[in-house]
This record gives sequence, structure tokens and C-alpha cells, in this order.
Amino acid sequence: NATLTRFFAFHFLFPFVIAGVTMVHLLFLHQTGSNNPLGLNSGGDKVPFHPYFSYKDLLGFAVLLVVLATIALFTPNLLGDPDNFTPADPLVTPPHIKPEWYFLFAYAILRSIPDKLGGVLALLASILVLLVVPFLHTCKLRGLTFRPLSQFLFWALIANV
Repeated sequence: NATLTRFFAFHFLFPFVIAGVTMVHLLFLHQTGSNNPLGLNSGGDKVPFHPYFSYKDLLGFAVLLVVLATIALFTPNLLGDPDNFTPADPLVTPPHIKPEWYFLFAYAILRSIPDKLGGVLALLASILVLLVVPFLHTCKLRGLTFRPLSQFLFWALIANV
């Protein structure tokens, strides 16, 4: 029961922590300015973030909120899983249990390795790889604009349109 209480407290407080870190990030970004990811000098005119992009983001957020509220209030079962409407049988476990789409990568990794500890280690390694990748990039140009593969894919896209 204590674990469930801690888990609930973590899930309740974590959005507030994220909001606080976002505010600190915006404060530092406002004080020091942003970096140039291309590494090139941009001599063009700059548009300040506030009020132009702030109002644009607020408008997008309001539109998204109206669409979400409309779906939730007028058609609440539209995005639901049809299996939620079958009556539960406590004596029989359904054979088609699968996680939601955002956990499928972890489910596939855990199912592909028979050893439990090996599966957990492989799952942790797959997540840690994503955290290590930004530190492996040592080029001065941060963007992908001038790389040959990006240019080839861009022109292939233009040629196919």
C-alpha cells in the first residue's frame, strides 16, 4: 500500500516538477538568448519570442483544447478500445492482452529475451542509448542541413513530388 501511495504522489507531483523546470528553462533562455544550431552567423532580422510566438502558441493551445473538449464531451467513446465494453470475467484471463501503443517497444524487448534480468537490462540499454547519442556528436555544425545524406533525401523528395 505504501508503494501505491508513493507512486500516486510521484504521478501527482511530476507534472508540477516539469512545469517548474520549464519555467526555469524559459527564464534562462530569456536571460542568455538561444544558440544557433547551424553554427553559422545569421545576420537577418529577428522576431522576438514574446508577444508574437507566445500568442501564436496560446491560440494553438486554445484550438487544441476546444477540439479535445468537444471529443470528450460529445463523443466520449470515439477513441476508446472496444474491449472495454466486454463484461469482465474474473475466472478467465483473455488471451489477447497487450500493452498500449506507447509501451509496445518495451513489451517487444521484454518478450524477445527469455531471461527476465536480461530483458530488463536490454530495456534499460535501449533507453540509455537514446540518452548517450547527443554526446557522440562532435561536429561543429549542429544541424543536418549541409550533410550529404540530408541533401540527397531532400532532393529525392523534391524529385518525387
